[in-house]
Amino acid sequence: MKAMFPGSFDPIHLGHVDIVRQAAGLFGEVVVVVMHNPEKPVGMFSVTERVELAKAATRDIKGVSVNAAAGLAVDAAAKFGADFIVKSVRNAADFDAEVQMADTNRIVGSVETVLLIAQPQFSFISSRYVRDIAQNGGNVSALVPSVVNDAITKVKK
Repeated sequence: MKAMFPGSFDPIHLGHVDIVRQAAGLFGEVVVVVMHNPEKPVGMFSVTERVELAKAATRDIKGVSVNAAAGLAVDAAAKFGADFIVKSVRNAADFDAEVQMADTNRIVGSVETVLLIAQPQFSFISSRYVRDIAQNGGNVSALVPSVVNDAITKVKK
């Protein structure tokens, strides 16, 4: 079975890596898909940089590949041959939004969604907070893989 874990991953953080690790254990094969909307401005990293950082952050997890896609997650799931979409939830608000999206994806793209919960030590991390902290000179080394921390340090200089 193959699962797809879509997201912006701007940047990929330890919570994401935990979900990838869990998904690989459950499904055997996971494609991490860096989703991008060409109409939105670039965040901290370009799509190409996010793909490379995700590859580096997950290279030690067997069965994981990383790609990029634009458009709908259900179309990316079909393109990459994913049997399931994996999403993570941190709290009740995430759960409500992800259930609504899962129901929509089931109807629109005939693909099921599996919701995973990050380990407690990673459950509070969000890319938005990582970006905010980093852009204001804070230390994010406890929130992101070392390769991402190194990339953020280079951006800040």
